[in-house]
This record gives sequence, structure tokens and C-alpha cells, in this order.
Amino acid sequence: MTTIMDGKQVSLHLREKLKEQVTDFRQRTGITPGLAVILVGKDPASAVYVRNKHRACEEVGIRSDVYTLSEDTDEATLLSLLKRLNEDASVHGILVQLPLPAGISEQAVIRTIRPEKDVDAFHPENVGKILLGNYDFLPCTPAGVMELLRYYDIRPEGKECVVIGRSNIVGKPQALLLTEANATVTLCHSRTKNLAEITKRADILVVAIGRPRFLTEDMVKEGAVVIDVGINRLPDGKLCGDVDFAAVAPHTSAITPVPGGVGPMTITMLLQNTLRAAERATSCR
Repeated sequence: MTTIMDGKQVSLHLREKLKEQVTDFRQRTGITPGLAVILVGKDPASAVYVRNKHRACEEVGIRSDVYTLSEDTDEATLLSLLKRLNEDASVHGILVQLPLPAGISEQAVIRTIRPEKDVDAFHPENVGKILLGNYDFLPCTPAGVMELLRYYDIRPEGKECVVIGRSNIVGKPQALLLTEANATVTLCHSRTKNLAEITKRADILVVAIGRPRFLTEDMVKEGAVVIDVGINRLPDGKLCGDVDFAAVAPHTSAITPVPGGVGPMTITMLLQNTLRAAERATSCR
């Protein structure tokens, strides 16, 4: 029987614990963890993500300051705001919603955020720490995947894992975290040859390639665990993942739905990173 890995339910469980931790931190220190979220432009999906993050922060007692900048904001203006937030002791985490408008370098933005406030864990210093296995923060989506696996007692150790997608945000760090969990990991991408032959070997399959219903039933081994990181909007307005859920699910032992799978976990990991940043900043005083 297939287990549907309910990210909403797991997130609620984790956020209840997180709310208690935030309350305890505020009582001990008199400090409210603060997250600054910057949205540049009017991308509808980005606006929804930012609203969801703001609401989640309020639920657990984290202060969330949203900075909305116009589409024609230049790079110098954005970097100036980041430098000001870097110096603001009441701001413990900084997040710039991606993608950014043309003309603004994502790498310049990422490098400007101080590593200790980089709750997305995109800064090169934080990426290096993840590679070494001695990190302060983990990228939110890969960390959310690992929490889902833990919650459902799915252990990567000794398993053959395949990650489809090699982005810096999901694919590459996901492969590192699974490797750290003692899995044998293959990282695939758009130029991988004989992809189905590789995916059919996987005990755990993480799909983050950004193509609607890309993974089909003929690409999955019977009894595999399938984690769908993708979220795509179809012409009719409905959302779907990178996995053909209806066709693939019957062949799996566990699978995440879209929506309601990995998405809620990503935001929960952001909240955890923000609290951790506040704790670290307070201990350094």
C-alpha cells in the first residue's frame, strides 16, 4: 500500500514545536527573531510565496518584514538595502525571493547577504560548509525533504538514491545531504543518457527538474520512494508536480503529492533557520 507523505501534516507538527521554541527564546532573551523578505517586481508566484512565508512567521512568533521593490529597481539599490539589513541587529535572517528581474545579478545579491543571515543557505561560504558537513544552515527545500524522510522513518543509509535536477537550490545540495545520510547517490540532469535505466534502480527518487509530469511510471522501480519537488501551473490553472502522480503512485511505497508535499516543508525549514540565526546572533553577543 502506498503511503502519501503529507507535508502539510508534518509541517503542522514541526511548527507547533517551533512555536514553543520561539516563545522560549523570546522569554529567555527578550528578543524576537526577525526575518527580512525582499520581493522585487510583480511575479505572481513569487508574491504568493512571500505571503505564505509572512503568514507562517506570524504563526510561530517570528517577526517578518516584507520589502516590496518595483520591477525597475536597479542592482545598486537592492544591494544598498541588503547592506543596511546586514547592519540591523534586529534582523536575523535575510531572504531575497528568486527569480530576480533582468539586470540584477543573483550571485551579487547572494554574496552580499552576510553568511550568518543567509537563511536560504545560498552564500558560497554556507555552500562550502554544507559540502564539508559542518554547516550552520541547510537550503530549505532539501532540508524539508530530509525531514519528511525522517518523519516517515525512511532511512537513506545503504539505499540507492537518484536526484533528477542539478540546480544549486535543490538538486546539488539534495545529493550532498543524501550522501551525508550514507546513501549511494546518482545526480542526473537534462543531458543524462538512458535516464530511465538509472531512475529504475532508485530506492529513493527525488525529482526537481521543473517539467510537468516528467517522471512516468516506466521510470520507477516497484516499491520506490518518490519525492516530487516540482510545482508547475498547467494551462487550465491547476498545479502539478514533476511526477505523473496518478500513474506513478500505485508503483511506489511512498510518494509526495503536489501541492501539499514538499512545499509546506520548505517554509517550515526557513522558520527553523531564522530561529537558529537568532540564537547564534544572541550567543555571539
